[in-house]
Amino acid sequence: MRLKLKKFDPAIDKRFLVALSGIMWIIVGIALCRLAFIWLSESTANNAVWFGAAGILLSLLIHHFGFLKLVDKNIARIAAKEGKVCIFGFQPWKSYLIIAIMIGMGMALRHSALPKHYLSIIYIGFGGAMILSSLRYYRIFFKLIAGK
Repeated sequence: MRLKLKKFDPAIDKRFLVALSGIMWIIVGIALCRLAFIWLSESTANNAVWFGAAGILLSLLIHHFGFLKLVDKNIARIAAKEGKVCIFGFQPWKSYLIIAIMIGMGMALRHSALPKHYLSIIYIGFGGAMILSSLRYYRIFFKLIAGK
């Protein structure tokens, strides 16, 4: 029975799972930053600069103190696996619950009465941190491909 189910397992080489992780992180990061920049474009130029700068500072902090540790744990977990790995294994299964909660919170914030230019700080913070953190995945992917 288990052998029959195994053929439906969407497994890929773990090197490409690392690359897929980076792709997912950068896509979400770009989407968040895009929303923030749309909101800032509707703000005055002076406010947009300050809110954008605050978002960039927040993204550096989130990247350094939060996401890098998470990325390193994900990469170590993927590297420890033998053979091909399930394509959904770029995050641990319990992280999918956290991702669902974060998506729900983001939707709630977007539809809340909070001014969008304030939300842009949070969106740039998380989006920028995701973009920066995706670079670690790409660096490891190219090392794995080169055989180092």
